[in-house]
Amino acid sequence: MAKPELHQQTQVEDSGSLKGTLACVGILGLIIILSWVGAFNLFLSR
Repeated sequence: MAKPELHQQTQVEDSGSLKGTLACVGILGLIIILSWVGAFNLFLSR
């Protein structure tokens, strides 16, 4: 009976880890998009 409780605890930990991963991926994606927009604007201005 102890195994289901342990499984529930890992699900809570995984959920917190996934939220942090989502935030990091979102920030990285934003940086990539901003760099592409900056390069495109530089291309258009020349």
